[in-house]
Amino acid sequence: MSSNKKEKDNYKVIAFNKSARFHYEIIETLEAGIVLMGSEVKSIRQSKVSINEAYIDTYSDEHIPQGTLCLINSNISEYKFAHSFGHSEKRARPLLLRQKQQSKWTDAKKKKGYTIIPLKMYFNERGKVKLEIALATGKKLHDKRETLKNRDWEREKNRLLKN
Repeated sequence: MSSNKKEKDNYKVIAFNKSARFHYEIIETLEAGIVLMGSEVKSIRQSKVSINEAYIDTYSDEHIPQGTLCLINSNISEYKFAHSFGHSEKRARPLLLRQKQQSKWTDAKKKKGYTIIPLKMYFNERGKVKLEIALATGKKLHDKRETLKNRDWEREKNRLLKN
């Protein structure tokens, strides 16, 4: 029962935040579980989810303990067959992290000014919805230009090598 790379990469990506790597410099990534309602999982299975404008921050209300990291501003469309058991599209969804990891990332956010962003949402090999999150810093304008220049050069280089 060895854990090789093939087993680990056995997942289906549902939503991908394309602009995250362009606007932010990724420092560290982590896999987190996410608390969802049944109708949300049904919508996710139909790929009716967007994490492009989402971010992760501490949040608390009557259902969520204080200081819990939550996915905020993600859009999971309503499941039309759920009727009275539906969900709110943009509600805060708590993340499932170990307490030590959660406090480490919360402290880094407060002390060093990092941002916590979602990179992708996927089903793992066991069929559970997981969220890949990243501790990141915002890129400056000249860094974004450098990223575009490198991307264009790689594209041009591949075209030249292909011919």
